[in-house]
Parts: sequence; structure tokens; C-alpha cells
Amino acid sequence: MTKDRQKQLADTFRAMHRGPLLLMPNAWDAMSARQFEAAGFPAIATTSGGVAWALGHADGEKAPWHEIVSATERVVRTVRVPVTADIEGGYGDSAAEVGKNIAEVVRTGIVGFNLEDGTPRPDMPVRPIEDAVARIRAAREAAANAGIPAVINARIDLYLKNVGDPAGRFDETVKRAKAYLAAGADCIYPFGLIDMDTVGRLAKAIPAPINIVARAGTPPVTELQKLGVARITIASGATLAVMSLIKTIGEGLRATGTFDGIGHSMNRPEAQKLFEPRG
Repeated sequence: MTKDRQKQLADTFRAMHRGPLLLMPNAWDAMSARQFEAAGFPAIATTSGGVAWALGHADGEKAPWHEIVSATERVVRTVRVPVTADIEGGYGDSAAEVGKNIAEVVRTGIVGFNLEDGTPRPDMPVRPIEDAVARIRAAREAAANAGIPAVINARIDLYLKNVGDPAGRFDETVKRAKAYLAAGADCIYPFGLIDMDTVGRLAKAIPAPINIVARAGTPPVTELQKLGVARITIASGATLAVMSLIKTIGEGLRATGTFDGIGHSMNRPEAQKLFEPRG
């Protein structure tokens, strides 16, 4: 991908956050990305869990960074729409390391990325706000140095990990959101929220687009847009749905020795067509 093309995609992706609501599926490999593009989605996100599992690793920054970069490059190469990458906490122990990694992954052609403030440490489930801010600032600087106006989606994990007093969680989320925006973030991702009243309140209190994760049972797009949500992703939902089907196929094939469970609505020529040269 040329730098001019990447910049064009980045500008297009940034404009998508100004409305109407941006609904993005999360891909985990080239074929899932291409299928989502063929379905008509204007942009695609990756899922850290799905990518890690497809590479043979657990989620939670367990996959080697170079494998994540290579997998991301394959997704970008396969589609023509903007791609934003879920790179968890940035795969670095320090802000400087995060900045270095951002510079590398931006070279794959992505036009956005997630950075989360959660950690795997039980004694520190979320990073101190100063540390999270420094990491976002380093990421923004790295993207700017690369000449790409990447959209930074800053994920806040207070609700996901039940951090702090529930009564003060809303105010702390808003405080973090404003600090992350000042450091260079563009979109705020309060991960794990299921209470729609709180979602609506956050959308009003945070002076930027907010991203929520949707699961089975989440209200439809029309209702979420009325609440002020600007962007919706589905995290590892599609990956787990597909893996559930494979689990069912495998268990049925093993148990019965019959092949009715491997019927499919997509045929081989259709799959091949997804990857034909498009000029």
C-alpha cells in the first residue's frame, strides 16, 4: 500500500466517526476480513482474541508481536476498506516501547488501533492514569511521525474489571476519557458496559465519539445511535460463533460418523472468487 493511499483511507476512516453510527465487525484472518468486506461493511476491525487464537496462542498479549504484525498485514492486504487493529495494551512495558510498536504496525497499512488501559495483573487491573496517558501520547507521536492520522480508540477497562467503588466508576471513566483525549486519543471505548442508561450518560459526558462492544442481546443499532453511540464493534463474537460451529461439526462427525453436519451455503468457487485480483 502506498503512503498516499493509507492517508486517504485514514481520512476516510476518521470521517466515519462523525456519523452516521459506524458498525464494524472484527476479523481474525484474511478470509474473515474479506467476507466482512464482501458483506458491505465500510471498515473492518481486528480482534485480539481471534487473531491470537488463529495464530495458536492465548489472548492477552501472549502471541509474539511479530506474528501479530504479520497477521495484521495480511488482513490489510486482503481488503480495500480501512482496517483498525486491536493491539491490546500496545505490547510494551513502557511508553517508549509502545511507540516503537505503533511505528511498526502502522507500516502494515492500518489506519487506526485500540489501546487499552487494563492489565493482566490482579494487583493492578488498570494502569495508573499517568502511565496510560503516556502510552497514548507515545502512540500518537509515532503515528504522526509516520505521516498517518490514525484513529486511536482508547479502551477504558474500569467497568470490565469492576475497578473501584461502583458509585465512582462513571466519574473515573469520564476523567480518564478526557485525559486520554488530551493525550491524542480520538475515540473512547468503555469496554464491557451492558447498562444502556450508563452508555447514554457516558455518550453525553465524553466530548468525543464512543465505541461500545455489542453481544447477542445488545439493543439494535437504531437504539444505540439514539443513545449517542458513534461506533460499535463485536470483539471476538464472530470468532467464537464460527468456532462454536466448528466444535459442533467436529463433535457430530466424531460421534456419528456421518457427514450431514458439514453442509454449507458457500461453495468453493464463491470462496475462490473472494480472492480474485480486483485491479
